[in-house]
Amino acid sequence: MSEIRPRFRTIDGLSTRYAESDVPRDREALLLSPWPESLYAYDATWSKLARHAHLTAVDLPGFGHSELREDLLSPTAMGDFIVRIADRFGLTKPHVVAPDIGTPAALFAAVRHPKRFRTLVVGTGATAVPLNLGSPLKDWVLDEDLSPYRAMSAKAAVTAAIDNISGCTLPDIVREDYLASYTGRRFVDQLPYVRAYPTELPVLGELLPTLETPVQILAGRSDTVVPPENAEYLHARLPNSKLDIIDVGHFAWEEGADRYADVITRWWGAN
Repeated sequence: MSEIRPRFRTIDGLSTRYAESDVPRDREALLLSPWPESLYAYDATWSKLARHAHLTAVDLPGFGHSELREDLLSPTAMGDFIVRIADRFGLTKPHVVAPDIGTPAALFAAVRHPKRFRTLVVGTGATAVPLNLGSPLKDWVLDEDLSPYRAMSAKAAVTAAIDNISGCTLPDIVREDYLASYTGRRFVDQLPYVRAYPTELPVLGELLPTLETPVQILAGRSDTVVPPENAEYLHARLPNSKLDIIDVGHFAWEEGADRYADVITRWWGAN
């Protein structure tokens, strides 16, 4: 049985799904869901992370079970919304864990709102310029013709993605939640977010050297969706960063859950 108990809260007029850990802690952490999953991506690490911080996990707008709004489907706009999330939950200066699509958004948020976050944990999200993406993300970002994706069922797209998770079996509640998060046209409607990468990542790259927030970069050595060169790109440009590349694929938080949680909790303890 999962320890995650999702609820909904309205943030900036949007129905936003979240879950909180039960025990108050001196340390606060905001966990952002990856794509095409949901806040249940933290199911395998939840109990360990919750021993070190009070957790607030959120499905970003348009992802998981949170309401979509078109004007938020870019890393810059989503970065500003992350700040509104923290404000809405009364998180004074939280640690932020932002894998996958959360990575560029959290970096933009920290650049545009200095000192708002204690630290960031990012990785497995596209950041490198020129783009360095693997399959199928590269096609989703760059294909000129979206008609094949419009014809594809969301369930098929999500199933294809999560079937690539290696070394672990998803609990039924987690797998079912992922599939329920992306019904109808939802997958296609989310594509503008990643299709903004060619325009927005060069802007982010210019800003990275100005980012003062400490950043833990955590990536999978065998990630074929977002190759680890993206993590190395960040580490080379951020003035205050630490890089850990672990022996897993793209879904590092599930494929290497214990190691993933260990890196994060040590990072929190040091900061």
